[in-house]
Amino acid sequence: MERASAIGGRSLDTRMNKENTLYGIIGLLIGVLVGYAGTNYLNGAPPTPAAATASSGQLPPGHPPTSENAPTGNASEGAEGGPQNDVTAAIQQARSEPSNFAAQMKAASLFSQINRPEGALEFYQAAYKVKPDDPELLTSLGNTNFDLSRYEEAEKWYAQSLKVKPGDATVRMDLGLTFYLRTPRNLDRAISEYQAALKIDPRHEKTLQNLTRALLEKGDKAAASATLKQLEAVNSQNTAISQFRSQLQ
Repeated sequence: MERASAIGGRSLDTRMNKENTLYGIIGLLIGVLVGYAGTNYLNGAPPTPAAATASSGQLPPGHPPTSENAPTGNASEGAEGGPQNDVTAAIQQARSEPSNFAAQMKAASLFSQINRPEGALEFYQAAYKVKPDDPELLTSLGNTNFDLSRYEEAEKWYAQSLKVKPGDATVRMDLGLTFYLRTPRNLDRAISEYQAALKIDPRHEKTLQNLTRALLEKGDKAAASATLKQLEAVNSQNTAISQFRSQLQ
């Protein structure tokens, strides 16, 4: 996966490219997770996958620091209210009110913001039981599975989202990325989805960049050159342009 050019709604290195990460609540969420893991253990229930990951200390590559070495931010405010109470309350509400769609989405969002897709997935799945046709939720399920490198599963959710909201160029492009990144790679299907996204929005910069890359990889320099010109017209400062020019020479 590629960090140098963040070219997707899901970038080619989404797991290591979370912007505005809420480092101040990382330790708080980990603490809540460990607390739930301990409660489940005492009750004879296995910890959730997210809790097990947090308590084992085996975090995925690129994962932000856990409570042992994370920046503390405003964690000290927890004793008198503030972030810790807010985070704890949000997670507790989601767990105690499984039919509360907004609560599930809020809890999932907290985990997504600190790059914990495993934790987010639990709450997105709970939300799906309440509103299975919500396009934002369906896209979030696609994004979360994408972040976990489950590209075939992400494909399913993106496709379902597009049935509800077919005019979303970014989701269509992300669907294309699931075919580009899977093993074995399906370049033709990826290109087809990128082209479909451009029919929705011909000036969608990230799609033009993805399509140029895929066409170059396929060896279709004529088509790649034409797409590159479109990309340059949309944003001549796009950081991938120089690389593409070199590949076309």
